[in-house]
Amino acid sequence: MAHAGPDPKDTPGWRAYFNTRVLAVLFLGFSSGLPLYTLLYLTQAWLAKSGLGLKELGLFAVVMFPYTFKFLWAPFMDRYTLWRALGRRRGWMALTQLGLFLCMGAMGMLDPREQLALVAVAVVAVAFLSASQDVVIDAYRREILSDSEQGLGAAVIVNAYKAASLVPSAIGLVLADSLPWATVFWIVAAFMLPGLACTLLAKEPAVYGEPPRNLQQAIVLPFREFIQRDGWRKALLIVGFILLYKLGDSMATALSTKFFLDLGFSTKQIGLAANATGLWASLAGGVVGGVWMVKLGINRALWVFGVLQAVAILGFAWLAKAGPDTTLLAAVFGFEAFASLGLGSAALVAFISRSTDPRYTATQYALFSSLAAVPRTFINASVGFVVSQTGWFNFFILCFVLAAPAMMMLPKIAPWNSRK
Repeated sequence: MAHAGPDPKDTPGWRAYFNTRVLAVLFLGFSSGLPLYTLLYLTQAWLAKSGLGLKELGLFAVVMFPYTFKFLWAPFMDRYTLWRALGRRRGWMALTQLGLFLCMGAMGMLDPREQLALVAVAVVAVAFLSASQDVVIDAYRREILSDSEQGLGAAVIVNAYKAASLVPSAIGLVLADSLPWATVFWIVAAFMLPGLACTLLAKEPAVYGEPPRNLQQAIVLPFREFIQRDGWRKALLIVGFILLYKLGDSMATALSTKFFLDLGFSTKQIGLAANATGLWASLAGGVVGGVWMVKLGINRALWVFGVLQAVAILGFAWLAKAGPDTTLLAAVFGFEAFASLGLGSAALVAFISRSTDPRYTATQYALFSSLAAVPRTFINASVGFVVSQTGWFNFFILCFVLAAPAMMMLPKIAPWNSRK
């Protein structure tokens, strides 16, 4: 087990909602999600409205790379302190947040038709700063919250991250109808400032144990500690569990839009179902997940939420048999978002947080979260081939079966009777 995080003034149960540490996680989670959704929604709309075709929009392929490989530079954030007055974690947070505010705002002042190369540089810069901010915010959250608060903190940050999507996708796109793009980007970028203010006002986490003394230690010690903590066997079990916990769900939703279209739904029907139930159900799942994890503990939450996440896959199989029923479509959308994006994601984030050592949080958490993205990044590439061989109904049954291996690991990874 990783070394315990701060465990001073913790108050279990509902009182855990009412402390400044959890409030800081809320603001920082919002700041963490805002840059990514700005790239996915606002920037893409800006480029498309500027007349760029699909080839140019392919530049967005580079956006996700910094998020996948952020563990490569995470050791620098464990080792070095940029601003001693703020401390190791808050110094890096302030730098990335200020950089994101400036880069996101300045990007909208470019002309994609005349300065496409500069736009590409700006997009990569925002993605790199955003991934770096994620590294240090994840480390800060792990260190500022006690072990008993990790489940609640995971639910809070998952919800705040998703809520940030409303700024570029709703406020930003509405303002773009009546304001210049440059103004819109600066307005959206200004939503980074509350997070920056939170960073400046919040407390620096206490340092537990001895942090890395040099860069070599920052790279080597996190891996050595993880392996030596409980041995190779337990380390491999944890890695395997992180890889597999959301495998079935991730595969089931990889081509969900294509599945809905094949059933005969229109894009309008799909969009209405997604907007009516998807976002709100996932937010509700995060809230419920936080409450349940306070009551159940992370171990039991992994069991309960894992079962619900697997059952949600069967909703797609049901829809494959039932055909284009709009009510069932909304129900499937909503339950999948509630069980997987809300409950399952919050439980996995809490487990990853608990599995890190506070001395090397940035490096270990960045590595674990990158592992969790592997199914989405690589395994999902095979989904189209599998569906062509099995058909949609059998494919979803296969996805349900693929949820089983992670659940079978739970007695070793997170025993039910161990209330952690």
